[in-house]
Amino acid sequence: MASTSAHGEGAELGRYLRARRTRTSPEHVGLTVGTGIRRTPGLRREELATLAGISIDYYVRLERGKETRPSPAVLDALARALHLDDREHQHLRELAARAARYAPEPPPAPSRTVRPHVRLLLESLRPNPAYVISRSMDVLAWNPGGLALYAGLADWPATQRNLARYLFLHPAARSLLPDRERQITACVARLRALAGIAPDAPDLTRLVGELLLKSPDFAGLWERYEVTGHKPVRKTFQHPEVGPLTLTSQSLHIEGTPGQRIGVYTAEPGGPDHDALLLLDLTAPSVAPSGGAPRVG
Repeated sequence: MASTSAHGEGAELGRYLRARRTRTSPEHVGLTVGTGIRRTPGLRREELATLAGISIDYYVRLERGKETRPSPAVLDALARALHLDDREHQHLRELAARAARYAPEPPPAPSRTVRPHVRLLLESLRPNPAYVISRSMDVLAWNPGGLALYAGLADWPATQRNLARYLFLHPAARSLLPDRERQITACVARLRALAGIAPDAPDLTRLVGELLLKSPDFAGLWERYEVTGHKPVRKTFQHPEVGPLTLTSQSLHIEGTPGQRIGVYTAEPGGPDHDALLLLDLTAPSVAPSGGAPRVG
């Protein structure tokens, strides 16, 4: 996934354009398709160029990564032609900006340190399951329910606990999550968006490389190059210890951190889902964030 030149960054822009073009049907953008066989999935290059009002040669150079400085007007025209939503349009701008200013030195991995007051916040949220994740979805800190909610995640070493890795590689994920397909689609879209603006980030390249190698589901979704995913606000779990749960999820950015977020699940007090959270919090072992011996919750 790493690039070694500005041409490589232009190639990432081209890959995105090609992925969106091949997944956009002529009918979706108002074109009339003849009766002949179309060998190209989605739009042809010349069709997209015409819709965007740019020359075919220029568009081909963009898609092949040979043109790395498209103007804002060209980007906006391509976004309109492809019917990109706001997030997809912004991703296109970010790819173009990176292609224009590419620096060959990869950025360092962000710090995995979680501040003490954030750890205290996780404890104060009990019995609601809560955890801190990095930008690439590493689980950095948690309260008892935050770890136990994802059944089997505690079996992995602390440095391997990652929600994307769990969704695609842990055998318990399929039975735990009835709406797993929706969740993995949103997960890959999030990682794809991050990869577009930080393709050389070591934390991301390691994770994506592993999942491409080990998970056909991930590889298929990665190839689609979607950068917007509709993460469900309400999630259902079939938990092996406390039974079925329907919870509301919320993700909060932690100010002054390199992309760290708090994830928390809640249920209406007094209801069966909240009772199940109480049971999960009481019975879950409180594993030390360093991966060491369990401590009493």
